[in-house]
Amino acid sequence: MKVQTYYNHIRFYTPHHLVYYPILTVFLLCSIYFACNTNDALIWSFISVCFIFLFCLAFMLRQHYALILQNRIVRLELRYRYFTLTGKRLEEFEYKLTDDQIFALRFAPDNEFLPLLEDALKNNLTGDAIKKAIIHWKADYDRV
Repeated sequence: MKVQTYYNHIRFYTPHHLVYYPILTVFLLCSIYFACNTNDALIWSFISVCFIFLFCLAFMLRQHYALILQNRIVRLELRYRYFTLTGKRLEEFEYKLTDDQIFALRFAPDNEFLPLLEDALKNNLTGDAIKKAIIHWKADYDRV
């Protein structure tokens, strides 16, 4: 990877931003044009609806991007909480935890967090088991 600077920090997902959307836009505009200017308006209208559906599908892909980012933030939050509570780094053994376990631990309040973390590591608790073991639930109302 190149060294990141102000001039190259913006990332585009080439297939998505520079190929998919432009081609889909051209196809949609052509299909609308043919729907309005040919005798086969019904089939071209159907094709236009299909392209609109593909636009919506691509738009929903943005939700996927948000979830990936959110998962990264949850990991950082847990690392910070662990460091705040113990003065040690979670990264030393974080690799032993599954994503499911990490995401479940975020619901534990600080006084239950460390015992649940130790229990999850020792007994390989599932995320669901961790959630069920939480006594005072710490809600996450900002989840996407």
